[in-house]
Amino acid sequence: MTKAEIVARMAEEAKISKKSALAVFNSFVTAVCGALQKKDGSIRISDLGTFRVVKRKAHTGVNPQTGKQIKIPAMTVPRFSASKKLKETVLKSK
Repeated sequence: MTKAEIVARMAEEAKISKKSALAVFNSFVTAVCGALQKKDGSIRISDLGTFRVVKRKAHTGVNPQTGKQIKIPAMTVPRFSASKKLKETVLKSK
Protein backbone atom coordinates (compact mmCIF):
# COMPACT_ATOMS: atom_id res chain seq x y z
CA MET A 1 0.00 0.00 0.00
CA THR A 2 1.35 3.40 -0.95
CA LYS A 3 1.05 6.75 0.80
CA ALA A 4 -1.54 7.86 -1.76
CA GLU A 5 -3.62 4.73 -1.14
CA ILE A 6 -3.47 5.23 2.63
CA VAL A 7 -4.53 8.89 2.28
CA ALA A 8 -7.41 7.92 -0.04
CA ARG A 9 -8.62 5.28 2.40
CA MET A 10 -8.35 7.67 5.35
CA ALA A 11 -10.36 10.29 3.44
CA GLU A 12 -13.05 7.77 2.54
CA GLU A 13 -13.39 6.27 6.03
CA ALA A 14 -13.33 9.62 7.83
CA LYS A 15 -15.52 11.27 5.20
CA ILE A 16 -13.06 14.14 4.69
CA SER A 17 -11.26 15.48 1.62
CA LYS A 18 -8.07 13.89 0.39
CA LYS A 19 -6.31 17.19 1.02
CA SER A 20 -7.34 17.11 4.69
CA ALA A 21 -6.42 13.43 5.00
CA LEU A 22 -2.98 14.16 3.50
CA ALA A 23 -2.45 16.96 6.04
CA VAL A 24 -3.39 14.61 8.90
CA PHE A 25 -1.13 11.85 7.57
CA ASN A 26 1.83 14.23 7.14
CA SER A 27 1.24 15.59 10.63
CA PHE A 28 1.28 12.05 12.05
CA VAL A 29 4.56 11.23 10.29
CA THR A 30 6.11 14.49 11.50
CA ALA A 31 5.02 13.77 15.08
CA VAL A 32 6.49 10.25 14.98
CA CYS A 33 9.79 11.47 13.55
CA GLY A 34 9.98 14.31 16.08
CA ALA A 35 9.31 12.00 19.02
CA LEU A 36 11.97 9.53 17.86
CA GLN A 37 14.55 12.31 17.55
CA LYS A 38 14.32 12.97 21.29
CA LYS A 39 16.70 11.17 23.63
CA ASP A 40 15.31 7.67 24.33
CA GLY A 41 12.35 8.47 22.09
CA SER A 42 9.61 5.92 21.73
CA ILE A 43 5.97 5.94 20.70
CA ARG A 44 3.41 3.35 21.74
CA ILE A 45 0.18 3.05 19.75
CA SER A 46 -1.87 0.35 21.48
CA ASP A 47 -3.51 -1.27 18.43
CA LEU A 48 -0.49 -0.86 16.15
CA GLY A 49 2.77 -1.29 18.06
CA THR A 50 5.78 0.56 19.40
CA PHE A 51 8.27 2.70 17.52
CA ARG A 52 11.59 3.12 19.35
CA VAL A 53 15.21 4.06 18.78
CA VAL A 54 18.01 1.53 19.36
CA LYS A 55 21.78 1.80 19.18
CA ARG A 56 23.57 -0.78 17.07
CA LYS A 57 27.18 -1.61 17.88
CA ALA A 58 29.95 -1.32 15.34
CA HIS A 59 30.67 -4.62 13.59
CA THR A 60 32.45 -6.17 10.65
CA GLY A 61 30.54 -7.00 7.49
CA VAL A 62 31.35 -8.38 4.04
CA ASN A 63 30.96 -6.49 0.77
CA PRO A 64 28.94 -8.96 -1.35
CA GLN A 65 30.45 -7.71 -4.63
CA THR A 66 34.10 -7.97 -3.63
CA GLY A 67 34.02 -10.37 -0.69
CA LYS A 68 36.21 -7.97 1.31
CA GLN A 69 35.54 -7.31 4.97
CA ILE A 70 34.37 -3.81 5.85
CA LYS A 71 33.87 -2.02 9.14
CA ILE A 72 30.27 -0.95 9.77
CA PRO A 73 30.15 1.92 12.28
CA ALA A 74 27.90 2.10 15.32
CA MET A 75 24.64 3.90 14.59
CA THR A 76 21.24 4.74 15.97
CA VAL A 77 18.32 3.25 14.03
CA PRO A 78 14.51 3.17 14.36
CA ARG A 79 12.74 -0.09 15.25
CA PHE A 80 9.11 -1.14 15.21
CA SER A 81 7.55 -3.87 17.33
CA ALA A 82 4.07 -4.97 16.33
CA SER A 83 1.34 -5.11 18.99
CA LYS A 84 -0.38 -8.37 19.91
CA LYS A 85 -3.57 -7.17 18.20
CA LEU A 86 -1.73 -6.40 14.95
CA LYS A 87 -0.02 -9.80 14.98
CA GLU A 88 -3.36 -11.55 15.55
CA THR A 89 -4.98 -9.56 12.73
CA VAL A 90 -2.24 -10.58 10.29
CA LEU A 91 -2.46 -14.24 11.32
CA LYS A 92 -6.25 -14.26 10.82
CA SER A 93 -5.92 -12.84 7.30
CA LYS A 94 -3.86 -15.79 6.05
